[in-house]
Amino acid sequence: MTANSLVQLKKKDFETPNEVRWCPGCGDYAILATVQKFLPSLGLPKENFAFISGIGCSSRFPYYMNTYGFHTIHGRAPAVASGVKLANPDLSVWIITGDGDALSIGGNHLLHILRRNLDVNILLFNNRIYGLTKGQYSPTSEVGKVTKTTPSGSVDNPINPIALALGAEASFTARTMDVDAKHLEDTLRAAYEHKGTSFIEIYQNCVIFNDKSFEYVSERSVREEHRLLLKEGQLMIFGAEKNKGIAMVDNQPKVVTFTGGEAEAEKAGVLRFNPADRTMSGILSRLDYPEFPVPMGVLYKKERPVFEEAMIEQMTAAKNKKPAKASADENLHELFHSGNTWQVG
Repeated sequence: MTANSLVQLKKKDFETPNEVRWCPGCGDYAILATVQKFLPSLGLPKENFAFISGIGCSSRFPYYMNTYGFHTIHGRAPAVASGVKLANPDLSVWIITGDGDALSIGGNHLLHILRRNLDVNILLFNNRIYGLTKGQYSPTSEVGKVTKTTPSGSVDNPINPIALALGAEASFTARTMDVDAKHLEDTLRAAYEHKGTSFIEIYQNCVIFNDKSFEYVSERSVREEHRLLLKEGQLMIFGAEKNKGIAMVDNQPKVVTFTGGEAEAEKAGVLRFNPADRTMSGILSRLDYPEFPVPMGVLYKKERPVFEEAMIEQMTAAKNKKPAKASADENLHELFHSGNTWQVG
């Protein structure tokens, strides 16, 4: 689509008349508003988008987007989205899921869409709780979390969504949060511009069942001390005074302090961020509060062949291999009797 053919839409064009039904104060409202504000900037008609969800609070999302969409079944949004993308390669496909939907019953489907690398975007709303079913612990709940299903505290080791995505060979991983609209929008744009599966973990507050779970990076008064904003080619500096950074000491990540500007930071060994460095991204994925600041932004991106293009090339080659027969029945008969076949006497 050329610049002259861009469609001029506004946020309200992506809104629906459906009543938005989340708990008052839920972080999902902020994410929805940011997505609806962001999409018009792409200059595409509404029918070029499809939002696919599974089950959970986040999965109401397609009802509130004036685009194509499916509200599917628990954990299976990646499977449905794969079919949508393969049948309609030109669609911009967005998968909306939660920590329970994607990482529990949907873990297998998430793993395979990441490794296949379809050109789709996955938004994982992580609130570390099952909100829709009223407050059970989830795959990302911290050890010791007291919930209705873990009254003595959870003994499960939580899943690290970014580390899991990297382990599944995701070609793009990022982290952002619901209350920082500018950072969220920038991250959405980076995901859209990436060719391949983009995976975004969004810290999202569940005001009813897990309120302030991420307050150490969401509260304005403290977040500069506890988050590391990643920017390609820039030193990994953080802190309200910009006097702290991430260095490698004895092959281990370490927070170092310094005085002055970038020159002093480099003397202190502060690393410069390269999102194509998979080893660096793996190290960053393991940094967490309170020992380290939480890395936010695009942690890893590197383009590689996308699944649907390879599939289309394969199907085209198969169709062109032999001339078409007179009828569909003859084509089917030839297919059944081609290759390695045998008869049972």
